[in-house]
Amino acid sequence: MKRFLIAATAFSLFAAPAFAASALKVDTSKNCSFTIKLRPELAPKHVAQVTKLAGAGFYDGIVFHRVIDGFMAQTGDPTGTGAGNSKEPNITAEFTKEHFKRGTVGMARTQDPNSANSQFFVMFADGGFLDGQYTVFGDVDDAGMKCVDQLKKGDPQSGQVEGPDKMTKVTVQ
Repeated sequence: MKRFLIAATAFSLFAAPAFAASALKVDTSKNCSFTIKLRPELAPKHVAQVTKLAGAGFYDGIVFHRVIDGFMAQTGDPTGTGAGNSKEPNITAEFTKEHFKRGTVGMARTQDPNSANSQFFVMFADGGFLDGQYTVFGDVDDAGMKCVDQLKKGDPQSGQVEGPDKMTKVTVQ
């Protein structure tokens, strides 16, 4: 009986689910940071991809290449052009009815709804026109938005930023 209990205990330790990340801490070149509270109940595949990339150091040093005042700040492209992605496969859309509001974090994509990969954006303001068309995978609270608000803004139309700020370190928490 004692051996059975030891074996059962050992099995339960090894069979337990892996640590589930609850947040990403984003340190920026603005000498401030913000935390993205992850929402796996809305987008489990997207949360898994961004935490895998963050854990591997993929996001460290990547710029905020598209920042439109009053709309959003976009990052996650290793080329800094808006056209790049990670080497991971694209993710199937996980659209919900979750509202895009100030602090919402969504996955960027092309015209193909199933093309999200590594790029994401943080909303500066309400963006209800995005509801149901982009995947929500996290939120930044009011304290963190004070940092996001400091990011250098780009062209009012294209959002392209000259001398952009960057994510210096992204840590899985």
